[in-house]
Amino acid sequence: MSAVVLKQTPLHGLHVELGAKMVEFAGYSMPVNYPHGIIAEHRHCRASAALFDVSHMGQLKLLGDGAAHALESLVPVDIVDLGVNRQRYALFTNSQGGILDDLMVTRRAGDLMLIVNAACKEADTRHLINHIGARCTVVPMPERALLALQGPKAVHALSRLNPEVGKLVFMTGGAFRLAGSDCYVTRSGYTGEDGFEISVAADDAVVLARALLKEPEVKPAGLGARDTLRLEAGLCLYGHDIDDKTTPVEAGLTWAIQKVRRPGGARAGHYPGAAVIEGQLATGAAIKRVGLTGLERVPVREGALLFDAKNHKLGHVTSGTLGPTVNVPIAMAYLAANHGGAHHEVHAEVRGKKFPMRVSAMPFAPHRYHRG
Repeated sequence: MSAVVLKQTPLHGLHVELGAKMVEFAGYSMPVNYPHGIIAEHRHCRASAALFDVSHMGQLKLLGDGAAHALESLVPVDIVDLGVNRQRYALFTNSQGGILDDLMVTRRAGDLMLIVNAACKEADTRHLINHIGARCTVVPMPERALLALQGPKAVHALSRLNPEVGKLVFMTGGAFRLAGSDCYVTRSGYTGEDGFEISVAADDAVVLARALLKEPEVKPAGLGARDTLRLEAGLCLYGHDIDDKTTPVEAGLTWAIQKVRRPGGARAGHYPGAAVIEGQLATGAAIKRVGLTGLERVPVREGALLFDAKNHKLGHVTSGTLGPTVNVPIAMAYLAANHGGAHHEVHAEVRGKKFPMRVSAMPFAPHRYHRG
Protein backbone atom coordinates (compact mmCIF):
# COMPACT_ATOMS: atom_id res chain seq x y z
CA MET A 1 0.00 0.00 0.00
CA SER A 2 1.54 3.31 -1.07
CA ALA A 3 1.97 6.10 1.47
CA VAL A 4 -0.32 9.12 1.19
CA VAL A 5 1.53 12.04 -0.37
CA LEU A 6 0.81 15.17 1.66
CA LYS A 7 0.23 18.49 -0.04
CA GLN A 8 2.64 21.30 0.75
CA THR A 9 2.06 25.01 1.16
CA PRO A 10 4.34 27.48 -0.66
CA LEU A 11 6.18 28.02 2.66
CA HIS A 12 7.02 24.33 3.22
CA GLY A 13 10.74 24.74 2.51
CA LEU A 14 10.94 27.73 4.86
CA HIS A 15 9.30 25.75 7.68
CA VAL A 16 11.87 22.97 7.27
CA GLU A 17 14.70 25.52 7.16
CA LEU A 18 13.42 27.05 10.42
CA GLY A 19 13.45 23.64 12.13
CA ALA A 20 9.70 23.10 12.31
CA LYS A 21 8.21 19.81 13.45
CA MET A 22 5.94 18.91 10.53
CA VAL A 23 2.69 16.96 10.92
CA GLU A 24 -0.23 15.95 8.73
CA PHE A 25 -3.22 18.31 8.93
CA ALA A 26 -6.16 18.32 6.48
CA GLY A 27 -4.02 16.52 3.91
CA TYR A 28 -1.13 19.00 4.20
CA SER A 29 2.31 18.82 5.74
CA MET A 30 2.09 21.64 8.31
CA PRO A 31 4.32 22.99 11.11
CA VAL A 32 2.97 22.09 14.55
CA ASN A 33 5.79 24.00 16.27
CA TYR A 34 9.32 25.35 15.85
CA PRO A 35 12.32 24.62 18.13
CA HIS A 36 11.24 26.98 20.95
CA GLY A 37 8.01 24.98 21.41
CA ILE A 38 4.27 25.57 21.54
CA ILE A 39 4.12 27.40 24.90
CA ALA A 40 6.87 29.85 23.90
CA GLU A 41 5.13 30.51 20.57
CA HIS A 42 1.79 31.02 22.33
CA ARG A 43 3.28 33.49 24.81
CA HIS A 44 5.17 35.35 22.09
CA CYS A 45 1.91 35.86 20.18
CA ARG A 46 0.21 37.24 23.30
CA ALA A 47 3.16 39.59 23.99
CA SER A 48 4.51 40.55 20.56
CA ALA A 49 3.79 39.18 17.05
CA ALA A 50 3.65 35.64 15.65
CA LEU A 51 3.60 34.60 11.99
CA PHE A 52 1.41 31.64 11.01
CA ASP A 53 1.22 29.90 7.65
CA VAL A 54 -2.48 29.32 6.94
CA SER A 55 -2.09 28.71 3.20
CA HIS A 56 -3.85 25.33 3.60
CA MET A 57 -7.12 27.24 4.04
CA GLY A 58 -9.35 27.64 1.00
CA GLN A 59 -9.57 31.01 -0.75
CA LEU A 60 -12.39 31.60 -3.24
CA LYS A 61 -14.06 34.55 -4.87
CA LEU A 62 -17.65 34.97 -6.07
CA LEU A 63 -18.16 37.19 -9.12
CA GLY A 64 -21.31 38.73 -10.52
CA ASP A 65 -24.04 41.20 -9.58
CA GLY A 66 -26.10 38.48 -7.91
CA ALA A 67 -23.29 37.07 -5.77
CA ALA A 68 -24.36 38.58 -2.43
CA HIS A 69 -28.01 37.49 -2.73
CA ALA A 70 -26.84 34.07 -3.96
CA LEU A 71 -24.50 33.56 -1.00
CA GLU A 72 -27.25 34.63 1.41
CA SER A 73 -29.30 31.66 0.21
CA LEU A 74 -26.66 29.36 1.80
CA VAL A 75 -25.90 31.23 5.07
CA PRO A 76 -28.05 32.74 7.87
CA VAL A 77 -25.93 35.90 7.68
CA ASP A 78 -26.38 39.40 6.23
CA ILE A 79 -24.18 39.51 3.12
CA VAL A 80 -26.26 41.93 1.00
CA ASP A 81 -25.71 44.89 3.34
CA LEU A 82 -21.98 44.21 3.83
CA GLY A 83 -19.99 47.30 2.82
CA VAL A 84 -16.95 47.31 0.54
CA ASN A 85 -13.80 46.19 2.37
CA ARG A 86 -15.91 44.91 5.29
CA GLN A 87 -15.60 41.37 6.60
CA ARG A 88 -18.10 39.08 8.32
CA TYR A 89 -18.09 35.64 9.95
CA ALA A 90 -20.56 33.24 8.30
CA LEU A 91 -21.81 29.65 8.46
CA PHE A 92 -22.83 27.24 5.72
CA THR A 93 -25.83 25.28 7.06
CA ASN A 94 -27.55 22.08 5.97
CA SER A 95 -31.26 21.21 5.85
CA GLN A 96 -31.21 20.11 9.52
CA GLY A 97 -29.63 23.40 10.63
CA GLY A 98 -26.21 21.76 11.12
CA ILE A 99 -23.02 23.65 10.27
CA LEU A 100 -21.27 22.45 7.10
CA ASP A 101 -18.39 24.90 7.64
CA ASP A 102 -17.63 28.28 9.14
CA LEU A 103 -16.00 30.90 6.94
CA MET A 104 -14.97 34.53 6.57
CA VAL A 105 -16.60 36.68 3.87
CA THR A 106 -15.16 40.00 2.70
CA ARG A 107 -16.80 42.25 0.15
CA ARG A 108 -14.10 43.68 -2.10
CA ALA A 109 -14.60 46.23 -4.87
CA GLY A 110 -15.27 43.60 -7.55
CA ASP A 111 -16.09 40.37 -5.73
CA LEU A 112 -16.86 38.53 -2.51
CA MET A 113 -13.77 36.87 -1.05
CA LEU A 114 -14.30 33.71 1.04
CA ILE A 115 -11.84 31.99 3.37
CA VAL A 116 -12.97 28.45 4.24
CA ASN A 117 -11.47 25.65 6.32
CA ALA A 118 -8.81 23.44 4.77
CA ALA A 119 -10.58 20.12 5.39
CA CYS A 120 -13.83 21.48 3.91
CA LYS A 121 -12.60 23.50 0.93
CA GLU A 122 -13.32 20.94 -1.81
CA ALA A 123 -16.78 20.19 -0.38
CA ASP A 124 -17.48 23.91 0.08
CA THR A 125 -16.49 24.64 -3.52
CA ARG A 126 -18.83 21.91 -4.78
CA HIS A 127 -21.58 23.20 -2.47
CA LEU A 128 -21.24 26.72 -3.91
CA ILE A 129 -21.10 25.57 -7.54
CA ASN A 130 -24.02 23.14 -7.15
CA HIS A 131 -26.33 25.57 -5.37
CA ILE A 132 -25.45 29.05 -6.65
CA GLY A 133 -23.16 28.41 -9.64
CA ALA A 134 -25.94 29.53 -12.00
CA ARG A 135 -26.33 32.86 -10.14
CA CYS A 136 -22.67 33.86 -9.81
CA THR A 137 -19.22 32.64 -10.82
CA VAL A 138 -17.34 30.60 -8.20
CA VAL A 139 -13.57 30.96 -8.59
CA PRO A 140 -11.19 28.97 -6.34
CA MET A 141 -7.85 30.74 -5.80
CA PRO A 142 -5.24 27.99 -5.24
CA GLU A 143 -2.63 30.40 -6.65
CA ARG A 144 -2.89 32.47 -3.44
CA ALA A 145 -1.13 31.80 -0.13
CA LEU A 146 -2.40 33.07 3.22
CA LEU A 147 -0.30 34.35 6.13
CA ALA A 148 -1.58 35.39 9.56
CA LEU A 149 0.43 37.93 11.57
CA GLN A 150 -1.05 38.00 15.07
CA GLY A 151 -0.31 39.78 18.32
CA PRO A 152 -0.27 43.26 19.90
CA LYS A 153 2.88 44.29 17.99
CA ALA A 154 1.74 42.90 14.61
CA VAL A 155 0.67 46.38 13.50
CA HIS A 156 4.15 47.81 14.19
CA ALA A 157 5.89 45.10 12.16
CA LEU A 158 3.48 45.19 9.22
CA SER A 159 3.39 49.01 9.14
CA ARG A 160 7.12 49.07 8.35
CA LEU A 161 6.31 47.25 5.11
CA ASN A 162 3.40 49.60 4.38
CA PRO A 163 2.27 52.29 6.89
CA GLU A 164 -1.24 52.38 5.38
CA VAL A 165 -2.19 49.01 6.93
CA GLY A 166 -2.34 50.70 10.33
CA LYS A 167 -5.54 52.48 9.24
CA LEU A 168 -7.49 49.22 9.13
CA VAL A 169 -9.74 48.32 12.06
CA PHE A 170 -11.06 44.92 13.13
CA MET A 171 -13.00 43.10 10.38
CA THR A 172 -12.04 45.49 7.60
CA GLY A 173 -9.66 44.93 4.69
CA GLY A 174 -7.87 46.54 1.79
CA ALA A 175 -5.39 46.07 -1.04
CA PHE A 176 -1.78 46.86 -0.10
CA ARG A 177 1.67 46.48 -1.62
CA LEU A 178 3.87 44.46 0.77
CA ALA A 179 7.48 43.40 0.11
CA GLY A 180 6.97 44.00 -3.62
CA SER A 181 3.75 42.00 -3.94
CA ASP A 182 0.09 43.01 -4.33
CA CYS A 183 -1.72 41.66 -1.27
CA TYR A 184 -5.20 41.79 0.20
CA VAL A 185 -5.05 42.31 3.96
CA THR A 186 -7.80 42.02 6.58
CA ARG A 187 -7.44 43.04 10.22
CA SER A 188 -8.67 39.76 11.65
CA GLY A 189 -7.44 36.41 12.88
CA TYR A 190 -7.96 33.39 15.09
CA THR A 191 -6.04 34.16 18.28
CA GLY A 192 -8.13 36.78 20.10
CA GLU A 193 -5.30 39.26 19.55
CA ASP A 194 -5.06 42.19 17.16
CA GLY A 195 -3.58 41.03 13.89
CA PHE A 196 -3.84 40.61 10.15
CA GLU A 197 -4.50 37.95 7.56
CA ILE A 198 -2.63 38.49 4.29
CA SER A 199 -3.61 36.94 0.97
CA VAL A 200 -0.53 36.95 -1.28
CA ALA A 201 0.45 35.29 -4.57
CA ALA A 202 1.86 31.85 -3.74
CA ASP A 203 5.01 32.67 -5.71
CA ASP A 204 5.64 35.72 -3.48
CA ALA A 205 4.78 34.10 -0.13
CA VAL A 206 8.33 33.18 0.89
CA VAL A 207 9.67 36.68 0.16
CA LEU A 208 6.88 38.22 2.24
CA ALA A 209 7.32 35.73 5.09
CA ARG A 210 11.07 36.38 5.21
CA ALA A 211 10.46 40.15 5.22
CA LEU A 212 8.08 39.81 8.18
CA LEU A 213 10.41 37.45 10.08
CA LYS A 214 13.21 40.05 9.76
CA GLU A 215 11.14 42.44 11.86
CA PRO A 216 12.29 42.35 15.51
CA GLU A 217 8.82 41.66 16.92
CA VAL A 218 8.05 38.65 14.72
CA LYS A 219 8.70 34.94 15.32
CA PRO A 220 7.15 31.94 13.53
CA ALA A 221 4.40 29.92 15.19
CA GLY A 222 2.75 26.64 14.25
CA LEU A 223 -0.59 24.86 14.52
CA GLY A 224 -0.03 23.93 18.17
CA ALA A 225 0.04 27.53 19.38
CA ARG A 226 -2.74 28.44 16.96
CA ASP A 227 -4.93 25.86 18.71
CA THR A 228 -4.15 26.93 22.28
CA LEU A 229 -4.57 30.62 21.36
CA ARG A 230 -7.95 30.12 19.70
CA LEU A 231 -9.16 27.98 22.60
CA GLU A 232 -8.25 30.67 25.15
CA ALA A 233 -10.12 33.10 22.85
CA GLY A 234 -13.22 30.87 22.94
CA LEU A 235 -13.19 30.37 19.16
CA CYS A 236 -14.57 27.20 17.57
CA LEU A 237 -12.52 24.73 15.54
CA TYR A 238 -14.56 23.15 12.76
CA GLY A 239 -14.85 19.37 13.05
CA HIS A 240 -14.31 19.57 16.82
CA ASP A 241 -16.45 22.28 18.49
CA ILE A 242 -18.89 22.59 15.58
CA ASP A 243 -19.90 20.17 12.82
CA ASP A 244 -22.77 19.20 10.54
CA LYS A 245 -24.77 17.90 13.52
CA THR A 246 -24.42 21.15 15.52
CA THR A 247 -26.69 24.15 14.97
CA PRO A 248 -25.57 27.78 15.39
CA VAL A 249 -27.91 28.06 18.41
CA GLU A 250 -26.42 25.00 20.14
CA ALA A 251 -22.94 26.33 19.35
CA GLY A 252 -23.62 29.75 20.86
CA LEU A 253 -23.03 31.45 17.51
CA THR A 254 -26.34 33.31 17.26
CA TRP A 255 -24.41 36.62 17.37
CA ALA A 256 -23.46 35.81 13.76
CA ILE A 257 -27.13 35.89 12.67
CA GLN A 258 -28.01 39.55 12.09
CA LYS A 259 -31.47 40.95 12.86
CA VAL A 260 -32.31 41.29 9.16
CA ARG A 261 -31.98 37.49 8.74
CA ARG A 262 -34.00 36.56 11.84
CA PRO A 263 -37.78 36.09 12.09
CA GLY A 264 -39.40 39.48 11.47
CA GLY A 265 -36.32 40.75 9.61
CA ALA A 266 -36.49 42.02 6.04
CA ARG A 267 -34.67 38.95 4.64
CA ALA A 268 -35.49 36.33 7.25
CA GLY A 269 -35.08 32.64 6.47
CA HIS A 270 -34.59 31.24 2.95
CA TYR A 271 -31.37 29.40 3.84
CA PRO A 272 -30.86 25.67 4.55
CA GLY A 273 -32.22 24.61 7.94
CA ALA A 274 -33.94 27.95 8.60
CA ALA A 275 -37.00 26.34 10.21
CA VAL A 276 -34.86 24.38 12.70
CA ILE A 277 -32.63 27.35 13.56
CA GLU A 278 -35.55 29.78 13.88
CA GLY A 279 -37.35 27.30 16.15
CA GLN A 280 -34.29 27.11 18.42
CA LEU A 281 -33.91 30.90 18.39
CA ALA A 282 -37.46 31.09 19.73
CA THR A 283 -37.40 28.33 22.34
CA GLY A 284 -33.71 27.57 22.95
CA ALA A 285 -31.75 24.38 22.25
CA ALA A 286 -31.55 21.27 24.42
CA ILE A 287 -27.75 21.40 24.50
CA LYS A 288 -25.31 24.31 24.46
CA ARG A 289 -21.61 24.96 23.98
CA VAL A 290 -20.01 26.18 27.20
CA GLY A 291 -16.60 27.06 28.53
CA LEU A 292 -15.16 25.05 31.42
CA THR A 293 -12.25 25.75 33.76
CA GLY A 294 -10.66 23.00 35.81
CA LEU A 295 -10.64 23.22 39.60
CA GLU A 296 -7.60 20.91 39.68
CA ARG A 297 -4.50 21.15 37.46
CA VAL A 298 -5.38 18.19 35.24
CA PRO A 299 -5.76 18.95 31.49
CA VAL A 300 -9.06 17.65 30.14
CA ARG A 301 -8.89 16.74 26.45
CA GLU A 302 -11.33 16.37 23.58
CA GLY A 303 -13.70 13.44 24.04
CA ALA A 304 -13.74 13.45 27.85
CA LEU A 305 -17.21 12.68 29.20
CA LEU A 306 -18.92 15.01 31.68
CA PHE A 307 -21.08 13.91 34.61
CA ASP A 308 -23.08 15.46 37.43
CA ALA A 309 -22.46 14.70 41.12
CA LYS A 310 -24.75 11.66 40.88
CA ASN A 311 -22.79 10.23 37.94
CA HIS A 312 -25.43 11.05 35.30
CA LYS A 313 -23.82 11.82 31.92
CA LEU A 314 -24.33 15.47 30.94
CA GLY A 315 -22.20 15.91 27.82
CA HIS A 316 -18.67 15.81 26.45
CA VAL A 317 -15.58 17.97 25.90
CA THR A 318 -14.84 19.09 22.32
CA SER A 319 -11.52 20.94 22.92
CA GLY A 320 -9.32 21.18 25.98
CA THR A 321 -5.84 22.21 27.12
CA LEU A 322 -3.89 23.80 29.95
CA GLY A 323 -4.16 27.46 28.92
CA PRO A 324 -0.64 28.93 28.75
CA THR A 325 -1.91 32.49 29.39
CA VAL A 326 -4.63 31.80 31.95
CA ASN A 327 -2.57 28.99 33.56
CA VAL A 328 -5.53 26.71 34.35
CA PRO A 329 -7.14 23.79 32.51
CA ILE A 330 -9.72 25.13 30.05
CA ALA A 331 -12.14 23.36 27.75
CA MET A 332 -15.13 23.79 25.48
CA ALA A 333 -17.94 21.31 25.86
CA TYR A 334 -21.56 20.58 25.03
CA LEU A 335 -23.79 20.23 28.07
CA ALA A 336 -27.49 19.73 28.61
CA ALA A 337 -28.78 23.32 28.62
CA ASN A 338 -30.17 23.05 32.16
CA HIS A 339 -26.66 22.27 33.43
CA GLY A 340 -24.91 24.98 31.38
CA GLY A 341 -25.45 27.98 33.64
CA ALA A 342 -22.52 30.07 34.88
CA HIS A 343 -20.55 28.52 37.77
CA HIS A 344 -22.36 25.17 37.48
CA GLU A 345 -19.99 22.36 38.50
CA VAL A 346 -19.53 19.18 36.47
CA HIS A 347 -17.07 16.30 36.64
CA ALA A 348 -14.83 15.34 33.73
CA GLU A 349 -13.61 11.77 33.39
CA VAL A 350 -9.87 11.52 32.70
CA ARG A 351 -8.25 8.05 32.66
CA GLY A 352 -11.03 6.60 34.81
CA LYS A 353 -10.98 9.36 37.45
CA LYS A 354 -13.40 12.29 37.84
CA PHE A 355 -12.13 15.86 38.13
CA PRO A 356 -14.27 18.92 38.96
CA MET A 357 -14.74 21.70 36.39
CA ARG A 358 -16.83 24.85 36.50
CA VAL A 359 -18.88 26.41 33.69
CA SER A 360 -17.09 29.68 32.84
CA ALA A 361 -17.68 32.63 30.56
CA MET A 362 -15.71 32.76 27.30
CA PRO A 363 -13.31 34.02 26.14
CA PHE A 364 -10.98 32.67 28.81
CA ALA A 365 -8.38 35.30 27.82
CA PRO A 366 -9.84 38.72 26.87
CA HIS A 367 -10.07 39.64 23.19
CA ARG A 368 -7.82 42.52 22.19
CA TYR A 369 -9.07 43.34 18.70
CA HIS A 370 -8.35 46.82 17.33
CA ARG A 371 -11.76 48.38 16.85
CA GLY A 372 -10.47 51.92 16.28
